[in-house]
Amino acid sequence: MNKIFPALLLCIIAVSSCSRKITETGKASFYADKFVGRKTASGAVFKQNKLTAAHKTLPFGTKVKVKNKANGKTVKVRINDRGPFVQGRIIDLSKKAAKRLDMVNAGVSDVTIKYKKKK
Repeated sequence: MNKIFPALLLCIIAVSSCSRKITETGKASFYADKFVGRKTASGAVFKQNKLTAAHKTLPFGTKVKVKNKANGKTVKVRINDRGPFVQGRIIDLSKKAAKRLDMVNAGVSDVTIKYKKKK
């Protein structure tokens, strides 16, 4: 038992230090209706009724879990655009995603985003 515990602890530390899950904290906003029908940076046509988002650097197609820090609500979105280009904001959401987070009235909310880093 005495020899197993240190080995087990070492394995747990090794696995957790190589975790591919990334967390970012910052502000989220959502797209204005004027962008509906326009092409996103990925080439897809923007639609407010889809669960999509813009991020400055994540690869297109990355799935991101967004959590509203004020109320704990979460939504999963797919990155298909670049932005936001306002300092302090880390993600721009479609209106459908913003509604799921109950942030439409606020316009901007503090969020945490989580995603898996691609190999």
